[in-house]
Amino acid sequence: MSVVVSKLDFLFTCVSLLCLLGDIVLDVCAVVTFYQAEDYVCVGLLLLFLLGSSVLVQVFSWLWYCYDGFRTQTKAESCLSRPCLKLLHVVQLGSYVRFAGVVESSLLYFNKKDPQGYASYPNHDLSLLRLIETFSEGAPQFVLMLTLLLQRFQLDPVKVLKSIASASAIACSVTIYHRSLRFFLPDKRKQSFLSSVVYFLWNLCLLASRLTSLALFASVLPCFVFVHFFCSWLVLFFFAWRSKTDLMDSPGGEWLYRATVGLIWYFDWFNVSEGKTRNRTILYHGYILADVSLLCGLWYWAMNTDPPYVEIPHLVSVIIALSVVGVYIIGLLCKVIYYKCYHPNLSKGDLKGSESQQEPERSTEHPRGEDQVMFRTGIYNMDVVDSPEPSPATEHYNKRMRRLAGNFYS
Repeated sequence: MSVVVSKLDFLFTCVSLLCLLGDIVLDVCAVVTFYQAEDYVCVGLLLLFLLGSSVLVQVFSWLWYCYDGFRTQTKAESCLSRPCLKLLHVVQLGSYVRFAGVVESSLLYFNKKDPQGYASYPNHDLSLLRLIETFSEGAPQFVLMLTLLLQRFQLDPVKVLKSIASASAIACSVTIYHRSLRFFLPDKRKQSFLSSVVYFLWNLCLLASRLTSLALFASVLPCFVFVHFFCSWLVLFFFAWRSKTDLMDSPGGEWLYRATVGLIWYFDWFNVSEGKTRNRTILYHGYILADVSLLCGLWYWAMNTDPPYVEIPHLVSVIIALSVVGVYIIGLLCKVIYYKCYHPNLSKGDLKGSESQQEPERSTEHPRGEDQVMFRTGIYNMDVVDSPEPSPATEHYNKRMRRLAGNFYS
C-alpha cells in the first residue's frame, strides 16, 4: 500500500469524521426544533433512529472485539482495560475508540513508523461500522427530512442542513467501504480512481431514487410506510438467511448480521455471500425497481386524488414520478458499466492475504496480561524501520473485510 493511497484513505476518514460530528450537532438541533414545535412524532422517530442505530453499531463493535480476543492494534485502544472498553460501548462511545485508533495508526504510517501495514487494519472494521450506521440512521433520517419538506414545501434550514448532512454521510460511507474492499486486490494500481467514481455514481443514483421514492410515498401515506418497511424487511431477511452468510463468529452474531443485511437491502444492494451473484443481483434490482415504480405510482395517484397539503400540477407530478424511476434505471446502467469495464473478477484465493496473515501476532510479554495483549509491530518499535512499505510476509489483513471482499470480487 503506497503512502499516496493511505493519505487518500485517511482524508476520506477525516471527512467522514467531520460529517459525523456535524450530523450529531444537527441531530440535537433537529430534536430541539421538533420538540419546540410540539411535533412529538418526529421527535420520537429521530430518537428511534439515533438510539437504535447507535446500539446496533456498538453491539457489532463489541462482538468484534470479543471475536478478536480483545487484541488491540493501537495505543488508543490498548490503554483501555476490558471493563473500561465494555463501559464505553454501554454508554455508546465504543466506536469512537476505533476512530481514535484509525487516526493514530494512519499518522504513524505517514511518519514511517508502521512498517507492517496495520494502518489499514482498524480502518476496515470502522468502514463496515460506518456503513451499518449509514443505513440504520442516515438513510431513514434522510427519508424523514425529505418527507417533511415534501409535505409542507417549506425550506426549513434545520431540515435542509440535516438532509445534506445525512446525504454526505451516506456518500462518505459508501466510498470508504469501496476503498476498503479495494485494499485486498493483488494489484490496486490496475483499479483506477475512475472505478471508484463509477462505483460512487451508480450507488448515488440507486440510493437517490430509492430514498426519494420512499419519501414521496411517506409524504402522502405516512402510516403505510411502516407496514411497507416491515413486510419488505421480512422478505429480505429471509433471503439473507437463505444466502448462508458467514461473517460473524457466533450464531447469535450471525443472526444479528442477517437482520442487519435485510435492513441494508431495504435501501441498497450489499454482497453477503461468495460466488457468482448475478442472478441474485438481477432478482434484487428487479424487485426494488418494481417497488420504486409502485411507490411513485401510489404517490402520483394520491397527489391527483387527495393531496395532503399542496396541489401539484398533473404534468409536474408525472415528470417527478417518471424521473425517480428513470434515475434508478440510470443507476443500473452505471452499475453495468462498472462491472463490464472496471470490476476485476477474482476467486477468493486470488485476493491479498492468507488465513495465517489475517490475525496479527500476539505478544504475551506485556505487563497488562492476557486481557490487554499487544502486537509486535512498528507501532511500538518506532526506531527500527526506514521504509513504510510492508513486506508480503508480514502484512496482516482484517478477516471480516477480506470475507466481504471475497464476496464482492468473486
